[in-house]
Amino acid sequence: MDFFLILIPIFSIFALGYIGQKKIGFETKTISTMALYLMSPVLVFRTFYTTTFTITYVYMALYTFALCFSLIAVVYLIAYIRKYSVKETCGMILASSFMNNGNYGTPVVLLLFGAAGLDYAIILMVIQQLVMCTVGVYYAAKGSEEGDGVRAAIRAVKRMPIVYGAFLGFLLQAFHIDLGKSMTQAIDMVADAAIPTVMIVLGMQLAKISIKNFEREKVSLSLLTKLAISPCIAYLITLFLPVDEMIKQIMIIMAAMPTAANTTMYALQFNTEPEFVSSATLVSTTLSLATLPVTFFIVL
Repeated sequence: MDFFLILIPIFSIFALGYIGQKKIGFETKTISTMALYLMSPVLVFRTFYTTTFTITYVYMALYTFALCFSLIAVVYLIAYIRKYSVKETCGMILASSFMNNGNYGTPVVLLLFGAAGLDYAIILMVIQQLVMCTVGVYYAAKGSEEGDGVRAAIRAVKRMPIVYGAFLGFLLQAFHIDLGKSMTQAIDMVADAAIPTVMIVLGMQLAKISIKNFEREKVSLSLLTKLAISPCIAYLITLFLPVDEMIKQIMIIMAAMPTAANTTMYALQFNTEPEFVSSATLVSTTLSLATLPVTFFIVL
């Protein structure tokens, strides 16, 4: 029952965006751009500014990148067999290779492991954010009809302020620079608003999805990759990592999370299969109500 109580506020925020879009109507791309370029960098900056890193975090970063590229390899194999276009492949990568470690995974870990696991969950969330704003943006831009392939994708990654926010936060912490109470409060206000804004944008995008355009085959393959193959790959990777058993359990559980809400922002920003990515996010989040308890039973 506690698990479902965690999901109620998550789905409520999705519903808020959905209802707002249906009843009022918003320019979702403008709002997603604001969240992507103004709010998310502040969230990442705060984490890197306030966290003291150890060798364990290095292993966690290696794990995150290894899992991401393993899932991308699986998607390329599926795309080769199904003869997907570049745009379809990039959309599938966005829907299948990045998990919702923030507004979903982190509270779940808090419930399962308490405060002891929360710090590790937050770090995994931030590393995942960095992967999404580099690798994720690369594939979102690569699949854009307006870009020129790889070069446009690389330029898009260079323009992502999240990377610079992480670097600046780490730099200020390394030199023990105190920002003061007033500045810290301002940073907290923006950082705390970032994830809810992303969730509301996802709800708005879901309101635009047409059932007629629902791509069952692609969504099913994405769900298989994200909810089943991903935790299996995560388990194999953790076998080679010299980290605490609890951290390994958190890694596997995080890998079983549904599609990240941020990928909807990227798909919308670059017009890379936004309806498909939004559909995969919605269905995977709903289906996780059944798949996550199975993962808990196996892992814990």
